[in-house]
Amino acid sequence: MFALRMAALVAATLSSGLIAGLFYGYANSVMPALNQSDDRTIVDVMQRINVVIINPWFMIGFMGTVGFSILAAALHLGKDVRTTLIWISVGLVLNLIAFMVTSGLNVPLNNQLAAAGDVGQIGDLAAVRAQFETSWVRWNIVRAVLHTLAFLALIGALFVAGVQHGRADASGAAAGAGHALAGQSGFRALGNYSAPIVARQQYVAPAGQQAYFQAPRTGFAPGQR
Repeated sequence: MFALRMAALVAATLSSGLIAGLFYGYANSVMPALNQSDDRTIVDVMQRINVVIINPWFMIGFMGTVGFSILAAALHLGKDVRTTLIWISVGLVLNLIAFMVTSGLNVPLNNQLAAAGDVGQIGDLAAVRAQFETSWVRWNIVRAVLHTLAFLALIGALFVAGVQHGRADASGAAAGAGHALAGQSGFRALGNYSAPIVARQQYVAPAGQQAYFQAPRTGFAPGQR
């Protein structure tokens, strides 16, 4: 069960980190560079990016920020992992809000840009750019920050899960050692009663007789009862 929990948590953390990094890259390189270009360039490039980015690798990561987080939370509903669940829940809420920002704000702007048509046929490129760029950049920064915070929360969940598992293993090992020690002590105690000794008893013949013999006697050593 622990392995399954960790696998789901690692998947949620990884997907959150990848998407946060993607949006961070937009905010720090792609959009600042396009901001310095002309209207035709930014409209053309963003239209192309919005088409090619819809691929399986992106969708697994993007959908996984919420999907894997939900799975990880569902696997941590037990009382013994409640602290880990709190951290996962924080990451899930942040990822969910970021997902809603993308779906409700950035995607409609992408669709609006695509609806403008081929860049060679757009009459007023400046207007199309103005309706797209400023809002898209702002909401991209918001979702990048949210996914980054979710990534940090899920890292916290991984740390807490590792600590809890380590403590559980240590407690189990200590309990096992205690039982083993108790068993050894009981065996030794019983052993004190199972160590017979043979005492030699000398029989002395009555006066006038020279013969004598020694008969063995079985018993326990003093202090061994």
